Amino acid sequence: MLRNDQLDQWDRENFFHPSTHLAQFARGDMPSRIITGGDGVYIMDRDGNKLLDAFAGLYCVNIGYGRQEVADAIAKQAQELAYYHAYVGHGTEASITLAQMIIERAPKNMSRVYFGLSGSDANETNIKTVWYYNNVLGRPEKKKIISRWRGYHGSGLMTGSLTGLDLFHKQFDLPLSQAIHTEAPYYFRRADAAMSEAAFSAHCAEKLEELILAEGPDTVAAFIGEPVLGTGGLVPPPAGYWAAIQEVLRKYDILLIVDEVVTGFGRLGSMFGSDHYGIEADIITCAKGLTSAYAPLSASIVSNRVWKILEQGTDEFGPIGHGWTYSAHPICAAAGVANLKLIDSLGLIANAGATGAYLKTSMLGAIGEHPNVGEIRGEGLMLAVELVADRDNRAFYDPDLTIGAKVAAALLKRGVIARAMPQGDIVGFAPPLCLTTEEADIVVDAMKEAVQEICSNT
Repeated sequence: MLRNDQLDQWDRENFFHPSTHLAQFARGDMPSRIITGGDGVYIMDRDGNKLLDAFAGLYCVNIGYGRQEVADAIAKQAQELAYYHAYVGHGTEASITLAQMIIERAPKNMSRVYFGLSGSDANETNIKTVWYYNNVLGRPEKKKIISRWRGYHGSGLMTGSLTGLDLFHKQFDLPLSQAIHTEAPYYFRRADAAMSEAAFSAHCAEKLEELILAEGPDTVAAFIGEPVLGTGGLVPPPAGYWAAIQEVLRKYDILLIVDEVVTGFGRLGSMFGSDHYGIEADIITCAKGLTSAYAPLSASIVSNRVWKILEQGTDEFGPIGHGWTYSAHPICAAAGVANLKLIDSLGLIANAGATGAYLKTSMLGAIGEHPNVGEIRGEGLMLAVELVADRDNRAFYDPDLTIGAKVAAALLKRGVIARAMPQGDIVGFAPPLCLTTEEADIVVDAMKEAVQEICSNT
């Protein structure tokens, strides 16, 4: 097969890649993988490798690769109207239709949709919305946002601050002062091994209340959290967690931003994680599953409670001073409409629940008793395998051994893409929602071999 080595050279000399060891890449010490195609749950690279993408890109290609219906919708919109802005009441058929479809699917207390391009910019919008909300209500000091350690909410200034992972803070002068963090609902890593899930949930709620009281309730505006921790380890909440947290937030009149960038539109086997866990959000953040990444688009869904105050604010202060040039971009909105129709017509939400349960059960059966497998956890088509040096004592590997990354590399050799998650030896799986049980078996078989290869040689 002919290789375009000039493309590799251009890549290393011109392309600033995100989340990459820049020096190693520029020197050629790490591979350049150039992707050329995709179909279903598989992607192909220019070397002819066919890889089962068990992480759906970045947990975003929910409908799978190569869906002609979405490509056709994008092309049709581009031919009819490639762009017009959404400022001062302008809209397009695609953006208006998609907003209606989102509200129709969202929890019943939600009211309006603001469109951006990424989860990061959506959460920046949400933070500004919360600050505006409290200014309208005459509460200028109520501006702090509480996140959780190991939460992921973006890579902007405030969203990177709210992200509770060291990599996103180090050398960036983050977090900013208005972002504060509380304990992660990470039951496997609880300090007291004897603590039950319910007791740990109560403990997390107590720590949250302690933080609010220490900061001053009149200074705390909102709490932001993912229904299931994503990049921080793919961690479902312990029993009773969200009920306990919401009770504290209501007590101190603190808004709840539910970050559903990963969980929105089916990944948990429910339309939204808010439905799945009985969460009543004031604002919901969406992105990845909204278009299955066929075009960049995010959505901030605001509740009736918040919307009424936003209307009041513009009556008092005039038009709201927030907007992006590409908000509600018609090509992206057309992709979203086609994507949501496919999620419905293909029954992908039900498949995520059923095939996700099959994947988890199969993984437990294959490696659940392995001495270096500490926990296999997940919900719907989100699954994590946490590797440990000693499962009986929950003794973790020395981070310098990079066991998680080595297992992910061993999977790749076997034609399966998974993700080594940060701050732990955690191998994450979040495949397209169209995954079949036969494809799940391929993932499990590859993982069994990879764990045996790496952990037995450590």
